[in-house]
Amino acid sequence: MRDQAWHEETIELPTGRVRLDRVGSGDALVVLHQDIGNPGRLWLYEELARQFTVYVPDLPGYGGSDRLDWARHPRDLAIVLNVLLDRLNLTSVTLLGLGFGGWLAAEMATMNSRRLKRLVLVGAAGIRPKEGFILDQILTGHLQYAQAGFHDPANFERQFGTEPAAEQLKTWDFNREVIARIAWKPYMFSLPLRPLLGCVEVPTTVVWGRHDRVVPLECGEAYTRAIPHATLKVVEDAGHFVEMERPEALAEIILQPVLN
Repeated sequence: MRDQAWHEETIELPTGRVRLDRVGSGDALVVLHQDIGNPGRLWLYEELARQFTVYVPDLPGYGGSDRLDWARHPRDLAIVLNVLLDRLNLTSVTLLGLGFGGWLAAEMATMNSRRLKRLVLVGAAGIRPKEGFILDQILTGHLQYAQAGFHDPANFERQFGTEPAAEQLKTWDFNREVIARIAWKPYMFSLPLRPLLGCVEVPTTVVWGRHDRVVPLECGEAYTRAIPHATLKVVEDAGHFVEMERPEALAEIILQPVLN
């Protein structure tokens, strides 16, 4: 761990509480985590905190954030997260979405991109692949789904151990309920999203692990075509969870200046 101080807080919204971690200083960078949940204070976040104030909220329904029993679509979560950014009074935001969080980030950008300085989508769900398929976690064991997110099994073990703790397995199983409620039918994509992406005018970096077995690379290519100012970066030797498997490579991409 670095010597940077982390701060935990809970934000009260009209829809319920949202718990978040904050570290660093500078312009805001907001991280939206994967569908398996918030893995905690990753090395990547501390590296980004050298340049940014990094905000890592638990998505609604995850961790210490209240579950939205009324939510029936990922766009509902995106609306709440935009309210969160309003409440935090954040501007000039770099919005970093990971996997399912990437889908939410894309939805947020279609609603209001004026607050955004940059959008970074890593292995984002939300677009229906034409040839491949998005791995269905509802039909996959929660342990097997988490393992599928890594290209190298050793990287999974480094992050979660050879045999993940019972509490971790319980958390993964609990988190699947959020996806089953709001993103199962159709599973992990939204047909209206792709045409709406043409309204996103902020510089966008689309990042994909070369060996992503959860959301196929063709979805990254589709995002890049749909967003006007998007570029695609493919990370070698990485699966779906690039932030845990190749954090150095992802940090380098994010910290590179954006050329308009």
